[in-house]
Amino acid sequence: MPTVLLIDHLGEKRGVVQTARAIEMAVEAGLDLVEVSPQTQPPVCKILDYGKFKFQQQKKKAEAKKKQKVVEIKEIKMRPNIDDHDYEVKAKAMRRFFEEGDKVKVTLRFRGREMAYQDRGMALLEKVKTDFDEVAKVEQMPKLEGKQMMMVMAPR
Repeated sequence: MPTVLLIDHLGEKRGVVQTARAIEMAVEAGLDLVEVSPQTQPPVCKILDYGKFKFQQQKKKAEAKKKQKVVEIKEIKMRPNIDDHDYEVKAKAMRRFFEEGDKVKVTLRFRGREMAYQDRGMALLEKVKTDFDEVAKVEQMPKLEGKQMMMVMAPR
């Protein structure tokens, strides 16, 4: 007959007991016999109220879910010949995103003849990188895809 390591409803170890005897003890206490750790040898069983146990497990899971943060990727779009004030507005938004723990994708769009001045775009992305060096790190270096240059930064 199989045996289990039994812990009673008061939390005290009862030692290795026959499974049938453990079920009897649970019925006498008016509670359920719950297998807590099936992979051990012998398996560990506890005498407790199963409904209450399930509710506590559910609460633990909800609490863990509440604490985790989903990291979003926010996008900031610029042009290579952006004005100083416009740049400051974008930088302020980026700083706020980094403080919230989000990643930022800086997209630089080239239009028409601006494609001939990709070095200006690269210089602007370098400026972004140096301005945010203390709060963010570059996760993906600037690269040109079609008419756009992109760089991804993550908070430190």
